[in-house]
Amino acid sequence: MQRFNRVVEASYLTVEKSWSYRAILRYFYKQHERMREFLFPEEVYEYLKSLPDFADYTEEELHQDLDQLVRWNNLIARQETGRAQTIEEFKKKRYRYQCTPYTVEFERMLQKMESEGESFGGSLEKREFERLYEALFSLEEILHQSKLPSAEDCFELWENIFNHFQSITKNTSDYIAHINSDEAEEQMQTEAFLVFKDQFTKYLRDFIIELQRTALKIQQLLETIDMPSLKLLIKQVVQHQQSIPRFSQTNTDQRELLEKEQAKWKNLTIWFLGNEHGESELDMLQVRTNEQIRRITRIVQRLGERHHYHRSRKKDYLYLAKWFASLDNVDQAHELSSVVIGVFSTRHLLSHHVPTDDIYT
Repeated sequence: MQRFNRVVEASYLTVEKSWSYRAILRYFYKQHERMREFLFPEEVYEYLKSLPDFADYTEEELHQDLDQLVRWNNLIARQETGRAQTIEEFKKKRYRYQCTPYTVEFERMLQKMESEGESFGGSLEKREFERLYEALFSLEEILHQSKLPSAEDCFELWENIFNHFQSITKNTSDYIAHINSDEAEEQMQTEAFLVFKDQFTKYLRDFIIELQRTALKIQQLLETIDMPSLKLLIKQVVQHQQSIPRFSQTNTDQRELLEKEQAKWKNLTIWFLGNEHGESELDMLQVRTNEQIRRITRIVQRLGERHHYHRSRKKDYLYLAKWFASLDNVDQAHELSSVVIGVFSTRHLLSHHVPTDDIYT
């Protein structure tokens, strides 16, 4: 059973001194992306001193921060002994540091979130469904062959399928969330949206057309996949995963890897075909996209009516003004006013009926 322990590696994001921890680890992450794994404190300190917030920052503070990040498993410290010329230099324990996988993933996620802002991204990429169908079609052809290809080829095709599938699920869910957000709702209520509405509606309709054209082929293909042959291919995929040299001993159990890959396939089939618990996510996506088209149509209609209403009332007022100006005397103006505008003083009628909560009495 999976245990949800405290993630100590995330401590640097929320503590009081996160401003310095985050700056240090962001620099380590950038250098990691440039394939520079090990950094010396002197280089990190030089970078920090170039930032405005670190004018009073000292080397002693840096070493304290690095030690703390090592304790939180954000950095790995390795003693550098190759350049030591004397015993005293060796005793100084000159370290170089490497960021851990947790840190890389945290910073990668944070950088992506910072670039996207507070709004959802995503898109409705109609071609992704066609690419997924082509990959699944290749899979079916391989399963009908008398002999499976090499483990490496099976792994490449398997990864290709789930890369397309992940792109579909992530991008579509993010985009639906984006157009349902408060920010999108506010923008849709403005007159400026009228210029954008044709492009927006066409984008959604093109996606629906391509989805309906391709999704049925994917569903039919998934229903005809031979599961015993597929399990043999999954074994090939797992064999390739296990053949990759890794010093870590995690995820090496074949049974667990087989269950993991089979669960991925099950999720894909449920997304397109549904299960006993409900309809498929594909059907829900079509419903939500059609709802957005109807919603946009209603919004555009209301905006058009509002625009037409103000324009037509202006003409009415001008017409009435000319009408009043053409009358011979004020009595005729009063008569016209009583018909067009209504009476200015009303008569109230009061009856002493029996009090009751029944509104129809």
